[in-house]
This record gives sequence, C-alpha cells and structure tokens, in this order.
Amino acid sequence: MRLEAITWDRLAERLADRLAGLEPADGGAWPRVGFDGAPAARPGDLAERVAEALRVRGRPSLVVGAEGFLRPASLRLEHGRRDAESYHGGWFDTGALWREVFGPLDPGGSGRVLPDLWDPVTDRATRSPYAQLPPGGILLLHGPLLLRHWFPFDLTVHLLLSPGALRRLTPETDHWTLPAFERYASETDPAHTADVVVRADDPRRPAWSG
Repeated sequence: MRLEAITWDRLAERLADRLAGLEPADGGAWPRVGFDGAPAARPGDLAERVAEALRVRGRPSLVVGAEGFLRPASLRLEHGRRDAESYHGGWFDTGALWREVFGPLDPGGSGRVLPDLWDPVTDRATRSPYAQLPPGGILLLHGPLLLRHWFPFDLTVHLLLSPGALRRLTPETDHWTLPAFERYASETDPAHTADVVVRADDPRRPAWSG
C-alpha cells in the first residue's frame, strides 16, 4: 500500500472535500462514514476535524462515538474486566447502534439520531436528547473494531497502527486489549477493507492512502 505524508488539518480538508459529494449507496438522504481505529489512534479526533471542515463547507454532520454505546457492565464484564475476547465481541451494543443511529438514517427514516446511550463511568443510561440530522447531513461514527459489524457505511476510514506503535501508544493499563486488535487485524483486515487508510504510528506525521 502506497501512503503519502500529510498533516492532520490537510487530511481533514481532503476528506471533507471527498465527503461533500458523497451520496448514500442505499438512495437515502444521509451518508454514513466510519472512522475506525484503536483508541490509541484517536479516530474521534479526526472525525471532529472533518466535522469542522464540513461545517465550513456548509455541510451539516453529526459525530457519534461508539464508546457511547457500551453494554452495561454486568454484560460486558461478565468474564472479567480484562477479557480480550469479550472486548472484541461483546463490549459494544451493536443492536442499539443499529436501532438508534443507523435505523433512523435508512431511506424514509426520521434522521433523528441518539448520540449516545450508556455512560460507562456511572453505568447508567445517559438520557441524552436526540439529535436531528437534516437531509444531506453526514453521520461520522468513530470507534474501534467497527468494520467487523457490517454497518452500512458509505465510506470508511481506518487509522492504522503497527503492532509496535499500538503497544507504545496504548496505556499500559489497557494492554490487555491488544490481543483483540491482533485478532481484528487478522480476521477483518481493516487496512485492506477500508476505503481510506491513515497511518498514525507517529501522531505528528500521519500518512494516508489518498
């Protein structure tokens, strides 16, 4: 894979240019974009930058983090607080994401999206109000392990970290998650599945596939 060096600001501008003309594959009114990456790659930061670049272009968007759709602790921690298998397959409430985020953006949907559902700190529902995404508005969903769920994205961006960089940039207290990302790389192969790949080994010097 050939990658070219770029700054984060310029990357956000280039992605916004691409998204400004993006049409939903299902004929609906709302394009859906996934920013996939381990927490250490900070996919949410890039999603926020792109949202700002789209705002300047007059294109509305909504940034949603998958971490706002964790399952309750009683379910996600059933096999312990450091079980990589559970993190890979059972931490995120994908049913709620389908129901509260993707469903309202189906053709004929309401565009009324719930931005988050569960607070992992309090282990309670967030009770956040719904956000109304106008027709033509773009969903920017970010989080880890997104490409293994068959979400109906119209464009996907994967923030790639080498195994060494992933270990270096992940806090030691979270190293127990590393086997989950190794499995994800092996089984889902996001570096070759995503439409756009961003190498983020050096947070100061990203590179992308264009």
